[in-house]
Amino acid sequence: MTASWTRRRLLACAAAASAGIVLRAGLARAQQYPARPIRLIVPFAAGGPTDILARLFGQHMGQTLGQQFVVENITGAGGSIGAARVAQAAPDGYTLLLGQTGEISINQHWLKGLNYDPDKELEPVALAAVVPLALVVPAKAPYSTIQDFLAALKLKPKLTFASAGTGTPGFFAGELLKQRFDSNLTHVPYKGAGPALTDVIGSHVDFYFPGFPAAVPHVQAGNLKMLALSSATRSPTAPNVPTVAEVTGLKDYDFTLWAGFFAPRGTPQPIIDRLNKEINTILADPGIKARLESAGAIVRPMSVPEVKQFVQDESQKYLRVIQETGTSEQ
Repeated sequence: MTASWTRRRLLACAAAASAGIVLRAGLARAQQYPARPIRLIVPFAAGGPTDILARLFGQHMGQTLGQQFVVENITGAGGSIGAARVAQAAPDGYTLLLGQTGEISINQHWLKGLNYDPDKELEPVALAAVVPLALVVPAKAPYSTIQDFLAALKLKPKLTFASAGTGTPGFFAGELLKQRFDSNLTHVPYKGAGPALTDVIGSHVDFYFPGFPAAVPHVQAGNLKMLALSSATRSPTAPNVPTVAEVTGLKDYDFTLWAGFFAPRGTPQPIIDRLNKEINTILADPGIKARLESAGAIVRPMSVPEVKQFVQDESQKYLRVIQETGTSEQ
């Protein structure tokens, strides 16, 4: 037995012991967790859809985990300021983010000078809800089906499409449609969904991809026509509304608004796993599931590996769309 072999054996044993200590420490923290209130950061204003979702989950998680979930709204830069705050927080499970499509999957490819890397500094925990976008047109538009609309696009008329701002999922849904059909479309950005919907209803803009829940009341009132959804699959809330993907055959045409829970990278895995289990238990509750689906959401409980893959796929999708459409931050 050589001295070199002995040293290697001792180093291997020390490494194994160290790993065991770290694992036991993580398990101990998970068993004690949570021992104090948890901050749940929402990177958007109070009263919005994400804030409402955070308070719904926070209330139920507080009851099951025995500690208060304090919702904190940190707004600005399309959600990036709040997301950065979580990315820079201590990885101990006491600061969480309810993040959305933009600040997790889009902004890193879209905004210059972003001060956090969601892929490297945030740990996906669980998916809360997925909301499809709806292709809507004015009530007086000359087409009543997605087939009629697509036939019109092929004639290359000068049409305008609204968005809640450049770099949003609705913006990319319109830009990819423009690119794939080589259409004569002009993008009209608005500061939010409300003004965009108002101008589509007034026929000042030809079409728009708002979130499904925002569109439904106006469709029911007869002010808008809903032609299709931009998600990969139909919504259980509107099973008769087709998707753009199924009608066009564009299998990669999938734009949604989604929200998920994230923790700072380095948070002990047992804590991540426990939070994932608690959130999925809430999603499985018939009352919660019915409430989310009635609001137009698609409920998709996922394991930790599944939500990691989902977030990675979303990030890569938007990178491809930005490259394919030739769009850049405006």
